[in-house]
Amino acid sequence: MNRYRRRTFVLELAMIAAALVVAFPVYVLINLAVRPASDVSSPLRPTTEPTVENFTQAWQQGALGGALANSALVTVCSVAFVLAVSALAAYPLARVTARWSRGTYLLIMLGLVLPFQLASLPLYQTMRDLGLLGTPWALVLFHSGLQVPFTVFLYTGFLRALPRDFEDAAFIDGCTPLQSFRHVVLPLLKPVTVTALVLNTVIVWNDFFTPLLYLSGSAQQTMPVAIAGFVGQYVTDWNLVFAALVISILPVLIVYFLLQRSIISGFAAGLRG
Repeated sequence: MNRYRRRTFVLELAMIAAALVVAFPVYVLINLAVRPASDVSSPLRPTTEPTVENFTQAWQQGALGGALANSALVTVCSVAFVLAVSALAAYPLARVTARWSRGTYLLIMLGLVLPFQLASLPLYQTMRDLGLLGTPWALVLFHSGLQVPFTVFLYTGFLRALPRDFEDAAFIDGCTPLQSFRHVVLPLLKPVTVTALVLNTVIVWNDFFTPLLYLSGSAQQTMPVAIAGFVGQYVTDWNLVFAALVISILPVLIVYFLLQRSIISGFAAGLRG
């Protein structure tokens, strides 16, 4: 049996300290979310009279129901499109060794170097000409293009590390490249797909600048913009702000817990790879 040593004790203390650092902002968030507006004491002091009225007021005043629906629509559509396009684009870029393949890959990687703010005005004019301003579909189109270079980078690097033995066997059996990708390569992409899914979901869900720009002047809004509406120039309802933050976090947490086994197994497979 392994003996309990001083090094083990130090590691346990380090893990406890790390857990406390992570748990502290969560404690402050929940503590202020359930604190009555009349309580102006320190945020660190536990709330003695917790209330759920803040969540009701935040839901009604901030129209969070529509904001949640818009955020979910934009996130699901954008991430699904990005994953599908990036996986299909990365396969020939990783497997074809022709000069055009390398040139195309470098051209796509320019999307990682150039900040999208440089094209804010042309993109805004394009959305206006397409009649998409003030609708969630403008955000779907924007994120579908913005996140593709990063996701292609992830998929291409992962594919280049995969052996081609199974694909060669599929070609010998008469599979086309598309059939080989669908039946052989795609199941092997689960680890990097899970990684890309998590990263893109967090980026799209938490985006504030793009919804503020493309949905300005309309009744449509996403969760970050709706939460910012509680912050005024002279008065800020901090209890409603933190309650709205909790409401915004809950859908992502629910999805994570429902897919927890797949996410963890995907990350574990990626680490082993």
